Amino acid sequence: MPPRKPRAAPRRSYAERPLPTLQFNHPLPYGAVLRDKGVQFVVYSHSATGMRVLLYDRVNDTEPAEVIQLDPSRDRWGDIWSILVPGLAPGQLYHLQADGPFDPAHGQRFDGRARLIDPYARALAGDFLTDRDEVLVPPKCVVIDDAFDWQGDRHLRRALADTVIYELHVRGFTASPSSGVAHPGTYLGVIEKIPYLKSLGVTAVELMPVHEFPPQPIPPARAGRGNYWGYDPLAFFAPHRGYAAGSEPGDQVREFKEMVRALHAAGIEVILDVVFNHTAEGNGDGPTVSMKGLENRVYYMLADGGATYRNYSGCGNTVNGNHPIVRELIFLCLRHWVHNFHVDGFRFDLASILSRDRNGDILPNPPIVELITEDPLLADTKIIAEAWDAAGAYQVGSFASLRWAEWNGKYRDDVRRYWKGDPGFTGQVATRLAGSSDLYSGQERQPYHSINFVTSHDGFTLADLVSHSRKHNEANGEGNRDGDDNNFSDNHGAEGASDDATINALRSRQVRNLLATLLLSQGVPMLEAGDECRRTQGGNNNAYCQDNAVSWFDWSLVETHSDLIRFVRELLRFRLGNPTLRRREFLRGVGDAGDAPPDVEWFSAAGGDVDWNQGDSSLTCFFTAATVENVQKEDAAGTWGLPRNVLILLHAGQAPVEFVFPRGDAVRNLPWRWFVDTRQPAPFDVHADARGPLVAPSEPLLMPPGSLVCLVADPVPPAPRRIAMQAAQGVSSPESVGGVPRRLAPPP
Repeated sequence: MPPRKPRAAPRRSYAERPLPTLQFNHPLPYGAVLRDKGVQFVVYSHSATGMRVLLYDRVNDTEPAEVIQLDPSRDRWGDIWSILVPGLAPGQLYHLQADGPFDPAHGQRFDGRARLIDPYARALAGDFLTDRDEVLVPPKCVVIDDAFDWQGDRHLRRALADTVIYELHVRGFTASPSSGVAHPGTYLGVIEKIPYLKSLGVTAVELMPVHEFPPQPIPPARAGRGNYWGYDPLAFFAPHRGYAAGSEPGDQVREFKEMVRALHAAGIEVILDVVFNHTAEGNGDGPTVSMKGLENRVYYMLADGGATYRNYSGCGNTVNGNHPIVRELIFLCLRHWVHNFHVDGFRFDLASILSRDRNGDILPNPPIVELITEDPLLADTKIIAEAWDAAGAYQVGSFASLRWAEWNGKYRDDVRRYWKGDPGFTGQVATRLAGSSDLYSGQERQPYHSINFVTSHDGFTLADLVSHSRKHNEANGEGNRDGDDNNFSDNHGAEGASDDATINALRSRQVRNLLATLLLSQGVPMLEAGDECRRTQGGNNNAYCQDNAVSWFDWSLVETHSDLIRFVRELLRFRLGNPTLRRREFLRGVGDAGDAPPDVEWFSAAGGDVDWNQGDSSLTCFFTAATVENVQKEDAAGTWGLPRNVLILLHAGQAPVEFVFPRGDAVRNLPWRWFVDTRQPAPFDVHADARGPLVAPSEPLLMPPGSLVCLVADPVPPAPRRIAMQAAQGVSSPESVGGVPRRLAPPP
């Protein structure tokens, strides 16, 4: 296809405002900046030969009311174009327009007719339109006043080790009629569901992309599928207008801030899933709506002399994140969200792309990664990498430095495969339970650098993971070719929904096994919204285009599966009340000091040493209660509870196995109580506050295939205090406590 001819700037009867000849043109910051006398428009372009600001009166106008022409001799400072337009106010709508060379073979794609979204726009308004010449008119940029009554709100600064992340989609969380909220599918809808989030016990929400994106394919390519997830950014600085309840330009900015303020008031942090790896402009066949028309060769990674786009994102183009200009944009964008919106952290989608130079090679010390790492304004924020990309880079365990946590994809896969029953994964699941030291200890990191998850938006929900052996993405319209085929899932006897009581009981047990493993592991757990009530997507493991009941949170499930929600709540309450599960340092398997017991021990089902080479699917894990010194060091505020001993029995084998209580007085002499037992139906699957009946190590414990038990014991105090406590409890003999026989199974 021959390259298009360059198009000249429009020659129309636009009103052109005569501006004062003497102005003080601020060359920074970028974007549309409010000044005392008007608005300063500042944009970068090295190769542009002309620059205009198009002003609009109404959101749906296809023609500008005024055109402000910048004078290169007066309004250009180096490669920065800047002009102060007096008389403008917040809410003003605008586009940019740039003249310059059109030479696609060498990476130049200026188009004098294209209406351009300001890369630093603080908000967008309206939809894609076309003007009278059939030229694409993208959503309009909005001049924003960042003033907001935060009512004293500040970042919560919760330690990463004390965090439980809940990944949710702003629209999908309340879009269903079952949500019962006044403003479904919006930032305000999330506010209405804060009592549920707080009651569940999560400490942070990780919001799928909320920066501006086109919900539908950009015209004229109308035949494509929708973009429900939001991984197709148009404007990095702007909250998505589609999630606002109000319809006035800029309402989304205010409502997003209201949501953050309300979540903080409830003790819940806000982490943003950010996409700095590609944009909605796509490859050479995509539209020119923003950075392509300002400096294509700078903003994107190009190949073949600039004729083609490097594609490490799988979406057609790749942002040139380590170019100084783009690096500055990303850096200022993060500061914008932290300072103006009070967000508490970021999860970087396909973060390995940030490790690539403009030729696509992996850098040992990427400038943008170092900049984010060292920035003082971001010092209180959580920084999380999805440490891979779509072109084969996989850096889990080796991304960046101490500042960065990572989505631990190996945790997900190993835990799934262990509970699926794949042989040879007992050692791996032990490593994941203990915080993945194989990945992080050599990098001088700690367990909390591992973001543990079993499911996320990308893949099966937890309910589907135990109900489907293969993906079912036919509704996406791609012949079921999209989505990952390596799910490590199991339908447990029937594909999809089943009326078989035996199958459903096994699935219920496996859901609890996976959740308990996740929430009892060292590291930082992340739950996918709806997993706590068995939300299903009908086997669709790539619902990126499903803005419907397939993806939406069905709030009727909260009542239907209230027993599972109770299970999750108790696990979260226990986790956040027990520093033993939130270690700041890796377990060593040896005593902390003096004659203290090892901080972790592993036992076979027979109660002895584990033969890690045998391939046995049975394992007992003993986490010794953190020492008082460690608790004081880790939690100076004293707000996160006292340490307790934890004993976890896991059995993923295909036949029942008798577990013998671990040998040694250090374990046997502790006052163990029942906490979790996935063998049992609700309500005996979990005991409130981990204060179930007392347990005695006198008889074997029969574990059916696919089952988990967790026992909890308070540390045994020194002898004089212990005797007094036993007398107070009415202990009459080693075989009974308070006159109740000790047992290894809870009462029926």
